[in-house]
Amino acid sequence: MTHAAPTSPGSPDPGEVALVAEAVAGNPDAVARILRDLQDPIYRLALRMTGRPADAEDATQEILLRVFTRLAMWRGEAKLLTWAYRIGVNHLLNQRRRSPQEAAHLSLDAFGDKLAEGLAADHPGPDAELLATEVRLQCSQAMLQCLTREERVAFVLDDVFGIGSAEAAWILDITPTAHRKRLERARKRLRTFLTSACGLVSEQARCRCTRRIEYAVSTGRINPQRPELATHPVSPGAATAERQMIALHDAAAIFQAHPDYALPGAKRNAVAVLLKSGRFPLLADRTE
Repeated sequence: MTHAAPTSPGSPDPGEVALVAEAVAGNPDAVARILRDLQDPIYRLALRMTGRPADAEDATQEILLRVFTRLAMWRGEAKLLTWAYRIGVNHLLNQRRRSPQEAAHLSLDAFGDKLAEGLAADHPGPDAELLATEVRLQCSQAMLQCLTREERVAFVLDDVFGIGSAEAAWILDITPTAHRKRLERARKRLRTFLTSACGLVSEQARCRCTRRIEYAVSTGRINPQRPELATHPVSPGAATAERQMIALHDAAAIFQAHPDYALPGAKRNAVAVLLKSGRFPLLADRTE
Protein backbone atom coordinates (compact mmCIF):
# COMPACT_ATOMS: atom_id res chain seq x y z
CA MET A 1 0.00 0.00 0.00
CA THR A 2 1.40 3.38 -1.01
CA HIS A 3 1.23 6.30 1.42
CA ALA A 4 1.44 9.93 0.36
CA ALA A 5 4.73 11.56 1.33
CA PRO A 6 4.45 14.28 4.00
CA THR A 7 4.37 17.79 2.59
CA SER A 8 7.49 19.93 2.95
CA PRO A 9 6.97 22.14 6.05
CA GLY A 10 8.31 25.39 4.67
CA SER A 11 10.01 27.45 2.00
CA PRO A 12 13.76 28.21 1.92
CA ASP A 13 15.05 30.90 4.27
CA PRO A 14 17.42 33.11 2.23
CA GLY A 15 19.66 33.69 5.23
CA GLU A 16 20.02 29.97 5.92
CA VAL A 17 20.57 29.20 2.23
CA ALA A 18 23.42 31.74 2.13
CA LEU A 19 24.91 30.47 5.38
CA VAL A 20 24.89 26.85 4.22
CA ALA A 21 26.43 27.83 0.86
CA GLU A 22 29.27 29.55 2.72
CA ALA A 23 29.80 26.53 4.95
CA VAL A 24 29.85 24.11 2.02
CA ALA A 25 32.35 26.38 0.29
CA GLY A 26 34.64 26.02 3.30
CA ASN A 27 34.00 29.17 5.35
CA PRO A 28 34.99 28.17 8.90
CA ASP A 29 32.89 30.92 10.47
CA ALA A 30 29.78 29.63 8.72
CA VAL A 31 30.54 26.07 9.84
CA ALA A 32 31.01 27.27 13.42
CA ARG A 33 27.72 29.20 13.38
CA ILE A 34 25.74 26.23 12.05
CA LEU A 35 27.35 23.98 14.65
CA ARG A 36 26.49 26.49 17.39
CA ASP A 37 22.87 26.74 16.22
CA LEU A 38 22.26 22.99 15.93
CA GLN A 39 24.23 21.34 18.71
CA ASP A 40 22.04 22.12 21.73
CA PRO A 41 18.65 21.35 20.10
CA ILE A 42 20.04 18.08 18.70
CA TYR A 43 21.44 17.20 22.12
CA ARG A 44 18.09 17.85 23.79
CA LEU A 45 16.41 15.54 21.26
CA ALA A 46 19.04 12.85 21.83
CA LEU A 47 18.75 13.16 25.61
CA ARG A 48 14.97 12.72 25.54
CA MET A 49 15.30 9.71 23.25
CA THR A 50 18.23 7.94 24.97
CA GLY A 51 17.45 8.94 28.56
CA ARG A 52 21.07 9.41 29.69
CA PRO A 53 23.53 12.29 29.09
CA ALA A 54 26.50 10.07 28.17
CA ASP A 55 24.49 8.25 25.50
CA ALA A 56 22.99 11.53 24.30
CA GLU A 57 26.45 13.08 23.92
CA ASP A 58 27.66 10.18 21.76
CA ALA A 59 24.49 10.26 19.65
CA THR A 60 24.74 14.03 19.22
CA GLN A 61 28.28 13.77 17.90
CA GLU A 62 27.26 11.10 15.41
CA ILE A 63 24.19 13.08 14.28
CA LEU A 64 26.09 16.34 13.85
CA LEU A 65 28.77 14.63 11.77
CA ARG A 66 26.04 13.14 9.56
CA VAL A 67 24.42 16.56 9.21
CA PHE A 68 27.65 18.24 8.14
CA THR A 69 28.70 15.53 5.70
CA ARG A 70 25.29 15.88 4.02
CA LEU A 71 25.07 19.64 4.23
CA ALA A 72 25.41 20.20 0.50
CA MET A 73 22.34 18.01 -0.01
CA TRP A 74 20.09 20.40 1.89
CA ARG A 75 17.70 22.05 -0.54
CA GLY A 76 15.88 24.40 1.80
CA GLU A 77 12.81 22.15 1.82
CA ALA A 78 12.58 22.82 5.56
CA LYS A 79 14.33 24.94 8.13
CA LEU A 80 17.88 23.78 8.68
CA LEU A 81 17.12 22.65 12.24
CA THR A 82 14.02 20.76 11.06
CA TRP A 83 16.13 19.02 8.42
CA ALA A 84 18.77 18.20 11.05
CA TYR A 85 16.06 16.81 13.32
CA ARG A 86 15.03 14.48 10.48
CA ILE A 87 18.56 13.12 10.22
CA GLY A 88 18.77 12.86 14.00
CA VAL A 89 15.45 11.06 14.40
CA ASN A 90 16.41 8.50 11.77
CA HIS A 91 19.64 7.79 13.64
CA LEU A 92 17.99 7.63 17.06
CA LEU A 93 15.18 5.33 15.95
CA ASN A 94 17.68 2.82 14.59
CA GLN A 95 20.41 2.76 17.23
CA ARG A 96 20.69 -0.13 19.68
CA ARG A 97 18.80 -0.08 22.96
CA ARG A 98 20.86 1.41 25.78
CA SER A 99 18.69 2.68 28.62
CA PRO A 100 17.80 0.13 31.33
CA GLN A 101 14.06 0.69 30.87
CA GLU A 102 14.16 0.29 27.11
CA ALA A 103 16.59 -2.63 27.14
CA ALA A 104 14.32 -4.47 29.57
CA HIS A 105 11.21 -3.54 27.57
CA LEU A 106 9.86 -2.05 30.79
CA SER A 107 6.20 -1.04 30.54
CA LEU A 108 4.65 1.93 32.27
CA ASP A 109 2.70 -0.47 34.49
CA ALA A 110 5.92 -2.20 35.58
CA PHE A 111 7.60 1.15 36.08
CA GLY A 112 4.68 2.25 38.26
CA ASP A 113 5.15 -0.84 40.41
CA LYS A 114 8.81 0.06 40.86
CA LEU A 115 7.89 3.59 41.91
CA ALA A 116 5.76 2.16 44.72
CA GLU A 117 8.83 0.40 46.15
CA GLY A 118 10.90 2.03 48.84
CA LEU A 119 8.77 5.10 49.50
CA ALA A 120 9.99 6.73 52.70
CA ALA A 121 9.49 9.89 54.71
CA ASP A 122 10.38 13.18 53.08
CA HIS A 123 14.13 13.50 52.75
CA PRO A 124 15.58 15.91 55.34
CA GLY A 125 18.55 18.19 54.91
CA PRO A 126 19.64 21.25 52.92
CA ASP A 127 19.98 19.25 49.69
CA ALA A 128 16.37 18.01 49.72
CA GLU A 129 15.12 20.42 47.04
CA LEU A 130 18.05 19.71 44.71
CA LEU A 131 17.70 15.95 45.08
CA ALA A 132 13.93 16.07 44.64
CA THR A 133 14.52 17.94 41.37
CA GLU A 134 16.98 15.25 40.32
CA VAL A 135 14.46 12.51 41.13
CA ARG A 136 11.77 14.29 39.12
CA LEU A 137 13.97 14.84 36.08
CA GLN A 138 15.33 11.29 36.13
CA CYS A 139 11.85 9.85 36.61
CA SER A 140 10.32 11.70 33.67
CA GLN A 141 13.21 10.60 31.48
CA ALA A 142 12.60 6.99 32.53
CA MET A 143 8.88 7.32 31.76
CA LEU A 144 9.67 8.30 28.19
CA GLN A 145 11.86 5.21 27.84
CA CYS A 146 8.82 3.04 28.61
CA LEU A 147 7.13 4.24 25.41
CA THR A 148 7.96 2.73 22.04
CA ARG A 149 10.52 4.79 20.17
CA GLU A 150 7.91 5.84 17.64
CA GLU A 151 5.53 7.04 20.36
CA ARG A 152 8.36 8.71 22.26
CA VAL A 153 9.69 10.76 19.38
CA ALA A 154 6.18 11.84 18.35
CA PHE A 155 5.48 13.02 21.90
CA VAL A 156 8.84 14.76 22.27
CA LEU A 157 8.62 16.62 18.98
CA ASP A 158 5.01 17.74 19.40
CA ASP A 159 4.22 18.08 23.10
CA VAL A 160 7.69 18.73 24.54
CA PHE A 161 9.37 20.75 21.79
CA GLY A 162 6.17 22.36 20.50
CA ILE A 163 6.74 21.42 16.87
CA GLY A 164 3.44 21.28 14.99
CA SER A 165 2.01 18.08 13.57
CA ALA A 166 2.79 18.91 9.94
CA GLU A 167 6.44 19.69 10.68
CA ALA A 168 6.79 16.69 13.00
CA ALA A 169 5.29 14.41 10.34
CA TRP A 170 7.87 15.67 7.83
CA ILE A 171 10.69 15.02 10.28
CA LEU A 172 9.39 11.49 10.83
CA ASP A 173 8.68 10.95 7.11
CA ILE A 174 5.10 9.87 7.80
CA THR A 175 1.72 11.41 7.09
CA PRO A 176 0.26 13.95 9.55
CA THR A 177 -2.56 11.48 10.23
CA ALA A 178 -0.11 8.73 11.19
CA HIS A 179 1.80 11.17 13.40
CA ARG A 180 -1.33 12.27 15.22
CA LYS A 181 -2.29 8.64 15.91
CA ARG A 182 1.13 7.93 17.43
CA LEU A 183 0.97 11.14 19.43
CA GLU A 184 -2.45 10.38 20.84
CA ARG A 185 -1.35 6.88 21.89
CA ALA A 186 1.63 8.36 23.73
CA ARG A 187 -0.47 11.08 25.36
CA LYS A 188 -3.08 8.61 26.54
CA ARG A 189 -0.54 6.19 28.00
CA LEU A 190 1.40 8.91 29.82
CA ARG A 191 -1.72 10.70 31.04
CA THR A 192 -3.16 7.49 32.48
CA PHE A 193 0.12 6.60 34.15
CA LEU A 194 0.78 10.04 35.64
CA THR A 195 -2.75 10.43 36.94
CA SER A 196 -2.49 7.16 38.84
CA ALA A 197 1.17 7.26 39.90
CA CYS A 198 2.56 10.81 40.11
CA GLY A 199 1.91 13.09 43.06
CA LEU A 200 2.75 16.14 40.96
CA VAL A 201 -0.30 15.44 38.81
CA SER A 202 -2.72 13.80 41.23
CA GLU A 203 -3.07 14.32 44.98
CA GLN A 204 -4.36 10.75 45.26
CA ALA A 205 -1.15 9.25 43.83
CA ARG A 206 1.27 7.86 46.42
CA CYS A 207 4.59 8.75 44.81
CA ARG A 208 6.28 12.01 45.76
CA CYS A 209 9.74 13.05 44.59
CA THR A 210 10.87 13.83 48.15
CA ARG A 211 9.77 10.36 49.28
CA ARG A 212 11.79 8.65 46.53
CA ILE A 213 15.13 10.28 47.37
CA GLU A 214 16.35 7.74 49.94
CA TYR A 215 15.56 4.78 47.68
CA ALA A 216 17.09 6.44 44.62
CA VAL A 217 20.30 7.19 46.50
CA SER A 218 20.53 3.73 48.11
CA THR A 219 20.12 1.96 44.74
CA GLY A 220 22.56 4.26 42.95
CA ARG A 221 19.91 5.79 40.71
CA ILE A 222 21.10 9.25 41.71
CA ASN A 223 24.41 10.48 43.09
CA PRO A 224 23.81 13.04 45.86
CA GLN A 225 27.30 14.48 45.38
CA ARG A 226 26.86 14.90 41.61
CA PRO A 227 23.22 15.11 40.50
CA GLU A 228 23.35 14.42 36.76
CA LEU A 229 20.35 16.40 35.46
CA ALA A 230 19.60 18.93 38.21
CA THR A 231 23.07 20.46 37.75
CA HIS A 232 23.34 19.84 33.99
CA PRO A 233 24.69 22.70 31.83
CA VAL A 234 21.91 24.73 30.20
CA SER A 235 21.76 27.06 27.21
CA PRO A 236 22.32 30.77 27.91
CA GLY A 237 19.06 32.45 28.91
CA ALA A 238 17.25 29.13 29.26
CA ALA A 239 14.20 28.90 31.48
CA THR A 240 14.79 26.80 34.57
CA ALA A 241 12.73 23.73 35.31
CA GLU A 242 11.50 25.38 38.49
CA ARG A 243 10.08 28.39 36.61
CA GLN A 244 8.43 26.08 34.10
CA MET A 245 6.87 23.98 36.86
CA ILE A 246 4.92 27.02 38.08
CA ALA A 247 2.81 26.71 34.94
CA LEU A 248 2.14 22.99 35.47
CA HIS A 249 -1.39 22.31 34.27
CA ASP A 250 -1.46 18.85 32.73
CA ALA A 251 0.51 15.64 32.39
CA ALA A 252 2.53 16.90 29.42
CA ALA A 253 3.93 19.72 31.54
CA ILE A 254 5.91 17.18 33.57
CA PHE A 255 8.00 16.52 30.48
CA GLN A 256 8.16 20.14 29.38
CA ALA A 257 9.53 21.12 32.78
CA HIS A 258 13.14 20.32 32.00
CA PRO A 259 15.69 23.10 31.49
CA ASP A 260 17.04 23.75 27.99
CA TYR A 261 19.99 21.38 28.33
CA ALA A 262 23.19 22.34 26.52
CA LEU A 263 25.69 19.95 24.98
CA PRO A 264 28.58 19.76 27.51
CA GLY A 265 31.69 21.70 26.55
CA ALA A 266 34.02 18.72 26.10
CA LYS A 267 31.77 17.06 23.51
CA ARG A 268 31.08 20.43 21.87
CA ASN A 269 34.81 20.94 21.37
CA ALA A 270 35.27 17.36 20.18
CA VAL A 271 32.76 17.85 17.35
CA ALA A 272 34.43 21.09 16.30
CA VAL A 273 37.84 19.39 16.24
CA LEU A 274 36.52 16.52 14.13
CA LEU A 275 35.01 18.91 11.61
CA LYS A 276 38.34 20.71 11.31
CA SER A 277 40.31 17.48 10.99
CA GLY A 278 39.38 16.86 7.36
CA ARG A 279 38.14 13.36 8.17
CA PHE A 280 34.54 14.49 7.63
CA PRO A 281 34.64 16.83 4.62
CA LEU A 282 31.56 18.81 3.63
CA LEU A 283 30.06 17.74 0.33
CA ALA A 284 31.37 20.58 -1.77
CA ASP A 285 29.74 19.38 -5.00
CA ARG A 286 25.98 19.77 -4.94
CA THR A 287 24.13 17.14 -6.93
CA GLU A 288 21.65 18.58 -9.39
